[in-house]
Amino acid sequence: MTSRLQSLIFAALTMLTVPAATAIADENKISLFKVVTVKDEIVIGLSSEETRTIGGSDAGAIAHALAQKGDLTAWQYNVHRGPNGELQMTPSAKIALLAHASLRIEPYSTAYIAAPHP
Repeated sequence: MTSRLQSLIFAALTMLTVPAATAIADENKISLFKVVTVKDEIVIGLSSEETRTIGGSDAGAIAHALAQKGDLTAWQYNVHRGPNGELQMTPSAKIALLAHASLRIEPYSTAYIAAPHP
């Protein structure tokens, strides 16, 4: 009987901690986008808070914000080795995008984990 009670307590505690962990993961989630310019292509990362500020987490919302404001500040992301030696997408520089030089913004998918920026 005690092992069943322990199992129920463990299950209840697990159910309480999973939503909190999911909320933290969503808060630290980085959305990656490829920005195609006249000169080159770069990958930028925006946090959940930054996409809320812009008004959406899709490429259209970012393009609209860029067109309205004329410029947008974001972190440029590149592939680097993380502390554990695995490859991951990490922020390398804070950059400014200019509306007149950006031709296209599209979602960027990768198999690597995107590290949060400062």
